[in-house]
Amino acid sequence: MLFYTVIKPVVQVALRVFFRHIEVRHRDRLNLPGPLLFAGNHPNTLMDPLLTAIQCRQPVAFLAKSTFFQNPILRAIMESGNSIPIYRRHDAEVGGAPATAEQVAAQNEASFGRCYDYLSAGGTIMIFPEGSSVSERRLRPLKTGAARIALGAEARNHFKLGLRVVPIAINYFDPSRFRSDVLLNVATPIVVADYAELYAQDPEAAADQFTDAIREALERRLVITRDAAEDVFVQQVERTFGDHLNPNDDASTLYDNFQLSQTLLQALAWFEQHAPSRLVAMRMQFQSYLENLRRYRLTDDALESQQRGTVVGLLNLVFGAPVWLYGVLNNYLPYILPSMVARRATKDVEFVAPIMLVMGMLTFPLAYTLQAAAVQHWLTHDWRLTALYVLSLPLSGFYALSYWETLTVRLDRLRALRLFRSAPAVGKELLSQRATLVEQLEEAREAYLARVAKQ
Repeated sequence: MLFYTVIKPVVQVALRVFFRHIEVRHRDRLNLPGPLLFAGNHPNTLMDPLLTAIQCRQPVAFLAKSTFFQNPILRAIMESGNSIPIYRRHDAEVGGAPATAEQVAAQNEASFGRCYDYLSAGGTIMIFPEGSSVSERRLRPLKTGAARIALGAEARNHFKLGLRVVPIAINYFDPSRFRSDVLLNVATPIVVADYAELYAQDPEAAADQFTDAIREALERRLVITRDAAEDVFVQQVERTFGDHLNPNDDASTLYDNFQLSQTLLQALAWFEQHAPSRLVAMRMQFQSYLENLRRYRLTDDALESQQRGTVVGLLNLVFGAPVWLYGVLNNYLPYILPSMVARRATKDVEFVAPIMLVMGMLTFPLAYTLQAAAVQHWLTHDWRLTALYVLSLPLSGFYALSYWETLTVRLDRLRALRLFRSAPAVGKELLSQRATLVEQLEEAREAYLARVAKQ
């Protein structure tokens, strides 16, 4: 608990730096009076429990794979971090030898007992019923462990404990990228005592039905694609024409983007069934448009708004360049090292972001400390001036990121403007192709919504 108490503020800062936006829908459901059992999908390993924990006032215990407890140092960290091991047949060992099925069952019974005790004391536990972490916009089959723990804890207390299970759907918009977005979509709590009668008749049936309730709650609050090809296509449409397709004209939240993704997937499935030829034609036109953009190194936003840009914006770029350079010089090494380490350490997307986060928590404090010591020793000889220098480091780093994004947009627009001046016929054709696609997408959306409204 000491480790959990000490590290939580650090992790809060690190996650709010790593992610551009962390949006929590129904945050109050994460801070209900205990006991609580959080059940979430698991696309991004360490990020998933950390993102949940920083939203909660109360400490959260986590169920984690037993392999994390095999190393003595890591085991000490996990246990002080309020974690409980769960054993899988192919991971478990007893005395250095593979564990038998009976030994694994006994180990898990002990872990379940710790969960019962924790929940009986009014605590909060988080579990990931998928069983393993895979970075994909799909929900894999859920294991019954969460349901069995919840029902077992209530049964031990004659179904008078008041335990609630809170499904948490975690939607990443780009899970391995620094400064991306994440939406925690929290479902209505499930009252475990409602399953008392069924549990008394058939505990296995109660666990299966409870697991189905968790699955349904998560599915309604996740963006779920059928395969990688569909996922790629939908994300391309979102990024290219999301502003035109969002039914909320003032859409500014991640939940608005989530709703758009769900609507696109539902519409795609509907057109595959009712108007497949129309869908095939639109997909071909869309891919042709994207290919033309790549050919001329353009973005859709730059094509649409190549005439935009003010003198004030240009002046900001000119006069902001020295601050950007200062930020880059002082932050580039601790910024780039986590990414380099993560890319070399793993090829699994779901492990990239956690490695980057942990490395960033090490590289930035270390770099800032060394830089401050050097400045104090060789330049300022005054702790007050050194303190101002240290304060400037993260501020200039964030400015450098913002400046680079603005500069990139500006250069994209200049490239589009240059194309319109050097090859106006090409620019006109691209705009015409874009206008046709937007019109077709609007018509398709209206047709889909009209059919859905009649059902």
